This record gives sequence, C-alpha cells and structure tokens, in this order.
Amino acid sequence: MFKFLSPTLVAALLALLSFPAFASHPGAVQTGIASYYHDSLHGNRTASGQIYDKSKMSAAHKSLPLGSRVRVTDTRTGKSIVVRVNDRGPFIKGRVIDLSRRAAQELGIIRRGITPVKVEVLSLAGERGA
Repeated sequence: MFKFLSPTLVAALLALLSFPAFASHPGAVQTGIASYYHDSLHGNRTASGQIYDKSKMSAAHKSLPLGSRVRVTDTRTGKSIVVRVNDRGPFIKGRVIDLSRRAAQELGIIRRGITPVKVEVLSLAGERGA
C-alpha cells in the first residue's frame, strides 16, 4: 500500500508532522491552563541556558522559540502580564505555560496554583521588540 504514495505526498505529510503544535507568529493565541514553577527550581539552568530566577518575569512553553515575548491573560479575572519564554514545558496535559513565581504573583494565581489563560504571542526571538 505505501509503495503507491508519491514522493510529493510523502514530503507533504512529513512537512505537516514537523510543524509545532502552536503557531508561532505575533498575534497567535493559545488557550489552556497556566501553572508556575516550584521554588525548588530557583537557580537551575533553563532550556535557554539561563539560570531560572523566580524573581524575574519569565515562563516555559513547549514550542515557542526561546526568547519570545507573550502576554498571558487570566481568563477568570482578565488580568494580564507579559513574560519572556526562556524554558521548555509544562509537560502536564492541558497546561500551556509555566510561569516564574514573580509572574504568577503579578497574575494573582499563587493561592490557586493554576488558572485558565489566554497566551498571545507579542514577538518572537530575533524579531524587533523581542
């Protein structure tokens, strides 16, 4: 059966499989659950090579380019913050972003631990304003 697939079709299928799960362009929006890093991770190295600092406005995302800036809006309260993606994660089903402790405090989710959010890409790494 597979020997009948044209090289063009195979190439198209492979290209589709290589796309990230979330479109990475300014204005792209994703919804899901936000959580925040445990304090025990303070001082650990992130995927970007930076040291995680719980007092900085940073976040982890599964597929956005490291260095991207995103606006995270708590859909329950309407409150928004802007963070820079410098790590990978979260790796729990349904969660779309992990926030630093400071970002979680500014968003007002420390007591809840998690919250439904809208994540909007403001700029990608390497772009003007990123």
